[in-house]
Amino acid sequence: MEQAISYERIPTIIYADSDAASRAIAHEIAGIIRQKSIEGKPAVLGLATGSSPKKVYAELIRMHREEGLSFQNVVTYNLDEYYPMQPDSVQSYVRFMREQLFDHVDIPSGNWHLPDGTLPLEKLGEFCKDYEAQIERYGGLDFQLLGIGRNGHIGFNEPGSLINSRTRLMTLDLTTQIDAAGDFGGLAKVSKKAITMGVQKIMEAKRVVLLAWGEHKATNVARAVEGSVSSDVPASYLQLHENASFVIDTSAASQLTRMRTPWMVDAVNWDRPMIKKAVIHLALTVNKPVLKLTNSDYNENGLSDLLALYGQAYDINIEVFNYLQHSITGWPGGKPNADDSNRPERAYPARKKVIIFSPHPDDDIISMGGTFQRLHDQGHDVHVAYQTSGNIAVADDEALRFAEFVVDFNERFEANNAKANRIYREAAKFLKAKKDSEIDTPEVRYIKGLIRRGEAKNTCRYVGIKKENIHFLDMPFYETGTVQKNPIGEADVEIVLNLIEEIQPHQIYAAGDLADPHGTHKVCLDAIIQAAQKLKHREYMNNCWIWLYKGAWQEWDIDQIEMAVPMSPDQVLKKRYGIFKHQSQKDGVPFQGSDDREFWQRAEDRNSNTAKLYNKLGLAEYEAMEAFVRWKI
Repeated sequence: MEQAISYERIPTIIYADSDAASRAIAHEIAGIIRQKSIEGKPAVLGLATGSSPKKVYAELIRMHREEGLSFQNVVTYNLDEYYPMQPDSVQSYVRFMREQLFDHVDIPSGNWHLPDGTLPLEKLGEFCKDYEAQIERYGGLDFQLLGIGRNGHIGFNEPGSLINSRTRLMTLDLTTQIDAAGDFGGLAKVSKKAITMGVQKIMEAKRVVLLAWGEHKATNVARAVEGSVSSDVPASYLQLHENASFVIDTSAASQLTRMRTPWMVDAVNWDRPMIKKAVIHLALTVNKPVLKLTNSDYNENGLSDLLALYGQAYDINIEVFNYLQHSITGWPGGKPNADDSNRPERAYPARKKVIIFSPHPDDDIISMGGTFQRLHDQGHDVHVAYQTSGNIAVADDEALRFAEFVVDFNERFEANNAKANRIYREAAKFLKAKKDSEIDTPEVRYIKGLIRRGEAKNTCRYVGIKKENIHFLDMPFYETGTVQKNPIGEADVEIVLNLIEEIQPHQIYAAGDLADPHGTHKVCLDAIIQAAQKLKHREYMNNCWIWLYKGAWQEWDIDQIEMAVPMSPDQVLKKRYGIFKHQSQKDGVPFQGSDDREFWQRAEDRNSNTAKLYNKLGLAEYEAMEAFVRWKI
């Protein structure tokens, strides 16, 4: 038996999801804590912030509460802190660590340490030396937990950092600043510098684990794991550590060779999805339409095993071409009175009840606006469910404008509503004096939510959706006033479940965009899946198909697409105008992310690129396409 080939230069463990991975790492950390306690020694942990370690900390808290895991012998040193930064600020890593871990376990108050963002500049050099000296006096870090930045950084050791770099003040890369913009309420407010533990101190840790979740981390995970060691990707230095591992989920692993082209690594099961994946990859690699691939193309690109199964390239090509062709439909709700054996959707019932779940008040039109419009135009009973208020994505000046409008309106038309005037005046006063570290008041959040709700209603009117078919769910997990959300709860699932039960749909559309950098899409999808699981015994659910779309951040890989809905130039333009109804999300919104294009531009480029890929593979040429993958209960 031939041995599998590995392109990975560092041990990499792939889990189905971040929950299972986080539990495994938390249990490893707990093992270290317990063993050190038996030895009568401190367990010295290097800790990280950001979204990646949150579930690790949650599991450690659970073990403390339910299994008696004590942190009395634990000493911690965090990787970094923004500079300057007050410890009680919303963006402070001191606050993050207290909220996520320290305040929930029995670690002595003097045993946890973070870089001090309040020090004057002239004292930072001495502080950084002492920070490292403290770690050395403990004999070094027993365990170092890391995340990876979208540019490959570890801690705040940005690209260009040397392997012998020490704890120091660092100027943040623009990519890092953009990624932090949401936490700070805009790019202009982001700290431009941070104190970071150096690469050398990280490399001296006895054990290092780097966590990565989601598609947006996949490219740099692959560069760090499979590429050469380079200061361009500081995480690649871990290849030189004798006891370091990457622990990642399947999304973050998607660009590794064993996931992207598994037939290059080991023998594979040539089922339909794998054949489709391999042939599409081959066609794009050799830049040929599927039907023009030859025996030589297969043999010269690692697919001789597949060719041997079929005998001729022609037979494989026809099969995959048909797979692709059958995914294209102009009838997303099914074409009535037509043979549906080779169509992605059923012909009957001819008029379907449809729920489009939209995590934020604009995901419906941005992600599937063409399909949304077509479902309505083709006579289906379309309901739209906006899962969250989306209030934190409204800029303060936009909320202030609306607050002042209400006050002026009441005064002009003598609408003597003293309570409304008082609420809006107080909101306006707060917004004018608001500090960067302050969380919006409930009244301000409600004003911002009203703005998003009005825009969503406007989009639905534009599409033609009846007022009674618009549902604002306002799921509780979202209503924290900050980027940090609460975990999904029973109340969230119940809200979704009740709507599904009320409508009893034949189709559900949901956001499967797990690259959403703030996690809202993932929580919203989890609520839908949990609700569907609870309802699967209901007869109507046997006839309900769930289609997943992607949001503004990513698109499905073409081999995954099971339904592609083409759009004409006029339909693309109509979708654009629908997106324009969301005026608060135009022109530099707080959560623009790393992409400076507006949402309508991202959507059009993505839909256009999907159509171009189909055409490149030898299918008909369309202006644009929206793509969906079916999720089976």
